[in-house]
Parts: sequence; structure tokens; C-alpha cells
Amino acid sequence: MKIFRQIMRMLTIYRIIVRYGLDELLLSTKIFRPLRLLAYLVPGYWLRPKDLSRGKRILFALQELGPIFVKFGQILSTRRDLLPDDIALELAKLQDKVTPFSGEEARQILEKAYARSLDEVFARFEMTPIAAASIAQVHAARLHNGREVVVKVLRPGIKPRIRKDIELLFLFAELAQRYWADGRRLRPMEVVAEFEKTLYDELDLVREAANATQLRRNFKDSDLLHVPEIEWDYTLSNVIVMERISGIPISDIAALKRHGVNLKYLADAGVEIFFTQVFRDNFFHADMHPGNIFVDIRNPYRPSYIAVDFGIMGTLSTEDQHYLAANFLAFFRRDYHRVAELHVHSEWVPPGTRIEEFEGAIRSVCEPIFDKPLKEISFGMVLLRLFQTARRFKMEVQPQLVLLQKTLLNIEGLGRQLYPDLDLWQTAKPFLERWMDERIGLRAFLKGIRTNLPKWAESLPEVPMLIHETLVQHQEDSAHIKRISQEISQLRKEMHLWHERFIHILVGSALIISSSIIISLKIYGFFNMNMLILGVILGTIGSTLLLLAWSSEK
Repeated sequence: MKIFRQIMRMLTIYRIIVRYGLDELLLSTKIFRPLRLLAYLVPGYWLRPKDLSRGKRILFALQELGPIFVKFGQILSTRRDLLPDDIALELAKLQDKVTPFSGEEARQILEKAYARSLDEVFARFEMTPIAAASIAQVHAARLHNGREVVVKVLRPGIKPRIRKDIELLFLFAELAQRYWADGRRLRPMEVVAEFEKTLYDELDLVREAANATQLRRNFKDSDLLHVPEIEWDYTLSNVIVMERISGIPISDIAALKRHGVNLKYLADAGVEIFFTQVFRDNFFHADMHPGNIFVDIRNPYRPSYIAVDFGIMGTLSTEDQHYLAANFLAFFRRDYHRVAELHVHSEWVPPGTRIEEFEGAIRSVCEPIFDKPLKEISFGMVLLRLFQTARRFKMEVQPQLVLLQKTLLNIEGLGRQLYPDLDLWQTAKPFLERWMDERIGLRAFLKGIRTNLPKWAESLPEVPMLIHETLVQHQEDSAHIKRISQEISQLRKEMHLWHERFIHILVGSALIISSSIIISLKIYGFFNMNMLILGVILGTIGSTLLLLAWSSEK
């Protein structure tokens, strides 16, 4: 049944690709060009829309293919340096302008979820959505207490569609890992498993609400980022209700310029927000495409960000967080030897890797992009050279860092659109130096004391009793150790006695056997008086030794 579903899904994907003429991209490559004539025999070739631009064809195909493909398009839409303008412009619509489902369907979902009429829940509910994405869509509403809110509703039938695509991804990943030369190094099965976990987490809107609450708490004293407040009384697993925000989409650069927004400050603040989430809080927004970010322009000289959509959040282990910060810092200082060492120590490359050789490869990739603003850096070329270096040194993909890498791509793409003259290195370096100082310097020591002082003060009244219990336990342990020592000493004595007894028995038995052999020689005519005396002496000594062994046992 599972194989049948996968085959049917692949046929569906192929049908959609042919329908929108995307197979031409594949057939235009050198390896498949001889098969181009066969395309005319496919019925879909004559039914494909002839009046659509290539950007619109890609857009409609990704929307029809489903949520996973839409998310892929969202990531690509932030990289205008890697895509032609006409395609990037169309893919940008995937950020919040995916084809919506009907308002009537949304009403039915909500009334089923709340088990009552929608008029009883909201004083006003707008049937036309204000935004639609791959997983859910958003409607404006007003509560009976007068508060303006937005209502996010999961798309109907979204889970089965995602499950089919995930099964297909696992099939491709398994084939890649088994038959592709780089399959083991790129760890596709683990990457897909991480992606699957992320997607299913995104389908639980209660989890998303909890993520939003945590992120809001992390930035409660900050004027850099605002996170909408959650209305917990109206939030369920497939519905989330939150404060309605007002701001300009970050992708609307023209509107930001019209309002005199300080774009340099905004770009710098974006870098600081990212590093604060990753390193200070270890809890970062991992879906930061332009459709999820707005700008509060009430103070255009010091604008602030507004974030929405908290379905995908990332965290790092303490080890990965430390290694990542140390890598960034060494990279910003151009200490490529340290970068190479960290990769080896963290086992991101094989243990036998020559650090000096790896250092040279990293330098050749990174040095050309320093001292340049974003607009002058060809990240397409950088990525290509990084992939070549990774393959050369058998660098394994780290599935736990995939979300962070995706977020970095989004952030860098946003920075390129927002303020191309941004010096990313000089903006991020002071933050990381301060963070490392707080983690391993004097500040870290003082912060640890300050953090643990309340806990120590709370335990202070119990200290005398703990000391008493420790002393009693020490006495009991000492008595126990003494008893064990005596038992070991006794055991040693017994082993010594057994050893002596065994020697007596062994030697005595050997002498008695020798005496018997000597006396028995009489049969063969070799017997004389001297041999008789020798046999008697040996037998006597042997018997004496056996008696000694028996008496020592008694």
C-alpha cells in the first residue's frame, strides 16, 4: 500500500511538472537533450498553458504540488542573487499569497473546533483571509471585549498531503544514501527525519502558541522585536488566535523608504536579533522569510521588527552552540587554523583530517568575501566552493544544524534586499565576542554566582543537617570499609593456608606414587635393599605431608 501511494504521488508530481512545462528545464540540460523529441508525445505537452511566464508556471506548479514544495519556493524567494528577477518576484508570492481555501470552509472548521456558532466566539469575523500560506491561512476578527485579533486556521486535509510527500522524500533519501557516492556523507535520511519532525511540529498550533509566548518573554525588555500576544482561551490544536499587529512588510522596501525608515539601523538590528536568539536564548525563529516579518515604523530612525508565524523554532545543544559561536568568531577574526581545529574536534570532519590542509581550503573559500558589503559578495559562488570543499574533506552534514542553516539563508537574503551595503562581519563580531566573554570569562564566573546565589541561600538552613548526615554516613562508611578490610584479610589468610595445603597434598602424593613405583620394580628383577630403603623413605615423607595437610584443614 505504501509503495502504491508513493508511485501515485510520483505520477501526480510528474503530471503537474509536465502540465506547467517545467520538464523543459530538465530536457534543456545536455544529458537529457536527446530525449527532447519524446516530450511532444506526452499529452500534457499540448495542454500546458502557453500564455504564462516561466515565473508564474513555477509558482502555480509549486502551489499545486503542496506544502513541502511551497516551503522550498519560499526559501528560494529570499535569494534574488541566485535567481532571475522574474522568477524571484513570482516566488515571493509564496510567502503569504498562496491560493487560499474558502472562508466558508474556515467557518466550518472553527465552529467544529469551538463546538458553537462563530458569532458566539467572535464579535466580527472576516470571511476573506488577509494572508494564506502553505500550512494555514489567517483571518481578521474582533473579540467580544473589543480587541482586534487574527485567527490562524490549518488547511483542511493538510496532514495526509504532508505524510505522502514525507514518505516520498524518505524513498528518495534512502535511494540516495544507498546508491549515491556522497550519500553517506550528506546523511539524507537524517536530514529528512529532521525535516519531518519540523513539519509535524508546525501542524500543532498549540505548540506554535507556546513558541510565540516563549519568544515574547525572551524579548519583553527589548525594543528590537515585538511578538504578538496569544489569546490562550481561543487557541486549539488547529486554531490559534493572537493580537493583530500593524506594520509594513519587510519586503516592501519602497514603502519603508517613503516613510524615511533608517534601513542601516534596521539591518544591523536584524543581525543582532538573530545572534541574540541563537546564542543568548538558544531559541530562534527558523522560518524568517519576508512574509513573516513586519516593521514598526512609529519611530522611523529606530524602527523595530514584528515577527509572526512561530511554527518552526530551532534550538541547539550546548556543545553545538559553543562550537558554532567559536567557529563564527574565528571566522570573523580570519583565524582559519582555529576554524579547521574546531571542525576536527567537533567531528564534523573525519578525525584523520590534516588541519593545515583543511585550513588552506577554508582560507581559499572565505578570504575573497571579507571587507566587502553584501552586494559585492557572490554567495552562489561561495556556496559552490563550500560544497566542493565539503566533498573533498568528507565533511558530513549536521542534521541538527539544518534549521539554522536555512535561517541563515533567509537572514542573508533579507539583508541583501534591505541594506546591500551591510558589513555583516563587523556587525556580528562584537556581539559574538561579548557572548563568548560572558560564557568563559570573568563575567561568566560572576554570572554563575549571581544565578546560583538564591538557590544556595534557600539551601543554607539545611546545611547543618546535611553536615551531620554526611558525618554519620562517613562513620558508617568507615565501619563498613573496616569490616570489608577484615574480611579481605581473613580471606587472604585462608587462601594462603589452602595454597600450603595444596602444595603438601601435591608433593606428598607425588612421593607416595614414586615409592610405589620403586617397590613395584621388584617384579622386573631390579629390586635391591637400597631401593627398598629409598622407597620406604619416600613413602614415609609423602604420608607425613598428607597428614600435615589433613591436620591443617582440621
